[in-house]
This record gives sequence, structure tokens and C-alpha cells, in this order.
Amino acid sequence: MVGMDREEQLRDRLLGYRPTDRLLGWLGPLVFTVLGGILRFWQLGRPHQLVFDETYYVKGSTSILWNGVEMRVPDSIKSPDVMFTKGSPSVFGTEGDMVVHPQVGKWVGALGQWVFGVDSSFGWRFSVALLGTLSILVIGRLARRMFGSSLLGTLAAFLTAFEGHHFVQSRTMLLDPILMFFVLVAFYLLVLDRDRSRAILARKVASLEDPGATLMYGPWLGWRPLRLLAGIVLGLSCGVKWSGLYFIAAFGLMTVLWDMGARRTVGVRHWIQGAVLRDGLLAFVVMVPLALATYLLSWTGWFVSDNGYNRHWAEKNPGKGITWLPDDLRSLAQYHKDVWDFAYNLKTPHDYMSNAWGWLVQSRPTSFFYEGPKKGEDGCTVELCSKAISSVGTVTFWWVGVVALVFCVYWWLFRRDWRAGAILAGMAGGYLPWFQYQHRTVFGFYEIAFEPFVILAVTFLLGLVLGPRTAPTAQRRTRLMVVGGYLLLTFAVFVFFYPIYTAQVIPQEHWSWRMWFPSWV
Repeated sequence: MVGMDREEQLRDRLLGYRPTDRLLGWLGPLVFTVLGGILRFWQLGRPHQLVFDETYYVKGSTSILWNGVEMRVPDSIKSPDVMFTKGSPSVFGTEGDMVVHPQVGKWVGALGQWVFGVDSSFGWRFSVALLGTLSILVIGRLARRMFGSSLLGTLAAFLTAFEGHHFVQSRTMLLDPILMFFVLVAFYLLVLDRDRSRAILARKVASLEDPGATLMYGPWLGWRPLRLLAGIVLGLSCGVKWSGLYFIAAFGLMTVLWDMGARRTVGVRHWIQGAVLRDGLLAFVVMVPLALATYLLSWTGWFVSDNGYNRHWAEKNPGKGITWLPDDLRSLAQYHKDVWDFAYNLKTPHDYMSNAWGWLVQSRPTSFFYEGPKKGEDGCTVELCSKAISSVGTVTFWWVGVVALVFCVYWWLFRRDWRAGAILAGMAGGYLPWFQYQHRTVFGFYEIAFEPFVILAVTFLLGLVLGPRTAPTAQRRTRLMVVGGYLLLTFAVFVFFYPIYTAQVIPQEHWSWRMWFPSWV
């Protein structure tokens, strides 16, 4: 009995408050997942045109579905996008195409095309809309676990469902929202592993015959399947875009710091060495190769093909490249070198390129699609209309998000709050790397990859505004009204911008009302 009491005390110290209202913990996030899903799937196939970079990724998905690899569109085909969307998707030649991103994201997109048809605009956006919808639920459940509150979990799901940038990305077949989903799932798995491993640590320490004895390094916590599964998912994220590598580094350091803190809390004397030697090294030698193996497996279509880009480079270039690798891997390594050279040196100007310094404040949102129908065209009833898809974030969310991230820095440095540190780890993996590319062409829509962590930061801040559950009733009611007013304002802004999220035909004057700053045009 004494051991059980001690274990419970240690669990409380290691895990903190855990909500018990399971029904509400699921019901709130599920409600907004359903609402957000309806919005994301409603008229998903509109417009029946390749929007922005869909021109690369939709055709790439089709080619992968048919050939296992991306095939190049011959220069002799002058209007491949028009052919593709008008029922003639066979626009590919016989030469492999050098594409700058791996295949996982395009396989995800190909799933919807396989089900609904390659020339179905609903089909080629289906998978991304599904992942975007599921991410609402994942973020809601994640926030509930991190903040110990079903209410805050529901608020996080609300923010995700009605955030414009997330909404637009969920309705467009791009790679970045797919990357976001895999990163989010990996992070959730690591949070679950944190709770599970701390419960194991509490049990093992409580079972010691002499509870007062000094622990030297602490016990080994055993195999941690959730962390291994996170390694696989992070490998998939790298298979979508190489920027997944930064999340591996950030999350790896984050989990080691969590283990250090847990051992220190239970009285381990050498808590740093214990975390590194007992768990950290094993995690590294298992997770990193697991992620690498997953990444290499994602290239299976290229390996089994005969006409993928650079597929037989090694055979044609003996003695070149990384000579100690087998020919297949040497060809793949050269492919990666070509991709790196292209991506790193990409400096082609674009009207909607945006420096990372302005992403959080929505300084230059990306215009995905724009047409200007005239009276009598496409339902236009005035002299000139606009039909646009602009990835403008819900500004009430993003601007408060900047404040929330500053609070997270403070809470992590001076309050040692692990939740703030976890949010910042996600930001470090998803946002900070883009500052090294001051010379190349980048876009604001890349921020979708780390948006879940901004959502968690805003949710954290809202939790601080709400205050403790034990606050006086009148004070609690006032705080709830403040938070509720903020959420209503955020929803109203989302509704206001909805026409330019979904290519609705509106008078051009109404489109101008929504271009709040000159940099948005």
C-alpha cells in the first residue's frame, strides 16, 4: 500500500493534472472536426482547375499512380494544365522528371485520384482535405492532454477549424499540409510517450525497497514503441519534404530534455547522464535509422522503375559520385545532390514570394488563384468581379499568435513549463530553418507546417487568460466572456474572408475590401 501511495505521488509530480471528463474530451474536438470537415469538403472540386502549385503535385501524383515515378511533360505539349483539367490527363512523355520533393506526399494525393479518378478535382484534393480535417481532431486531443483541460482542447479544435490559412491549405493539393499532418502526428506520439514513460518511471522508482536511497542514474524505461512509431512518421515527413529533417532534430532534443527533467524530478542524482545513457543513445540509434529506412522505402517506386530521373546514373558514370555506395544508392545520392543544388540556388523572382520575417504577421499571403469575370460571365452580375483563392490567415489568430509565442518563451525560460518548451521546439523545427534562406525564393504558405504549434501557443495563452478552475465565479465568468468574445471575433473574420478562400464570384469591390494592406494585393 505504501508503494502504491508513493507511486501515485510520483505520477502526480511527473504528469500533473489529468482531466477525467472523457466524454467532453472527445465531444468538443469532434464537433469542430465535423464542422471543419464539412467546410473543407463542401465544393472541394471548385474550381476545376489546377490551383497554384497543384500544377506540379497533381500531375506528379497522376504520374506516380500510373508509372511509379514522376514523368516529364514534353515541351511539345503547350497547354498541359488545360488538357489535364479537360479530361485528357495523359500529358506525360517517356523521360523521367527531376522533381525537388520526394514521393510520399504525391502518393497521398494519388490515393484520392485512385478512388475518384485522376481528372476529378475533388479526387486530387480529397486526401489533403481528409488530413486537414483529421488534424483538427488531433490538435484538439493533443491540447487537452498537454493543458489538462477538455475546454482548452475544444478551443484548440475551434481555432484550427476556422483558421483561414489552414482552411485554404486543406482544400489544395500541396505538399505542405501533408507535411504538417505527419509532423503533428509524430509530435502527438512523443507527447503520449512522455506520459507513458513517466508513468513507468514512477512505478519503477516506487518499487525500490529503500525509497529514500539515492538513485545514481535511474532505471531503464524499456522499449518505447510510441517513440519508435514517431520515428517512422518523421521518416514519412522527410519523404514529403526534406524540411522534415529539422523536426527530427528538434523533437529528438526535446524528448531527451523531457527525460532529463523526469529523472531529476524523482531524485536521480546523475539525471543528465542517466537520461542520455539509459534512454537517449538507444533512441538515437533506433529512431534515426528507422526514419532513414522509412525514407528510403518511400522511394520504392523509383527503385523499381527503369525510367525515373537519374535511375541509371551510376551505370553511366562509373567512378563518380559516392563510389562506396551500391549503384542504386549512388544514383539516388546523385539525384539528391541535383535536387539540393536546384533548391538551394532557387532565386527566380515571384510576385508572391515572402521573407520568413513576415510570415507570422501575414505580411505577404500567397495568392493561389485569381480570375476577373466580367458581367454575364461565371455568374457575375456587376461590371467586374473577382474569383480568388488567397491563403490569408485569420489575422486575429496570427497576430495574437505572435504574442502567445513571446509568452511561451517567457514561460519556458522563467517558469520551466514543459508545454511552452514543446511548442517552441515545434517552432524551432518548422520556422527557424527558413531564416537561413534569405537569398532564395520562399513563400508564406510554408508556415502551415508549423501552424499547429502556433495554435497550441494561442491555446496556452487563452488558458492563462481563463485562469485556474478554482477562481471565483464572477472572475471566471468575466474571463470566459473575454475568451468567448475573442473566439467570436475570430470566427467573424473567417466568415468575412470565406469568399476569397473558396473562389466565390464576388464584385471586385468586395474583393478589395478584403485586401487590407497593399502587400496583400
